[in-house]
Amino acid sequence: MSEDTLFSKIIRREIPADIVYEDELCLAFRDITPQAPTHILVIPKQPIPKLADAQPEDKMILGHLLFTVSEIARQENLDNGYRVVINTGEEGGQTVFHLHLHLLGGRALGWPPG
Repeated sequence: MSEDTLFSKIIRREIPADIVYEDELCLAFRDITPQAPTHILVIPKQPIPKLADAQPEDKMILGHLLFTVSEIARQENLDNGYRVVINTGEEGGQTVFHLHLHLLGGRALGWPPG
């Protein structure tokens, strides 16, 4: 991995995480500062710093991440709904520059979010 982020260390098992899903392309784990009863981060194993950096060859992994979120939501019994958030860049609220999708659910989520 070119960037050594907190998430890279979780992928390499150098930092513990409450992992809820893993396959050859991605990893999902519970957020340590949850903003909802269910707050899971889904990350690609191949780092993409932010969504704005995605390239045409990343289309497959981006689709895989979204599909994985829907599978995890089913596994977590989020039948009444959930939200998927991708923060992109500093002004978008991104703090770890390794693309990650937030799966939030387990309560009614208000709008606007920020």
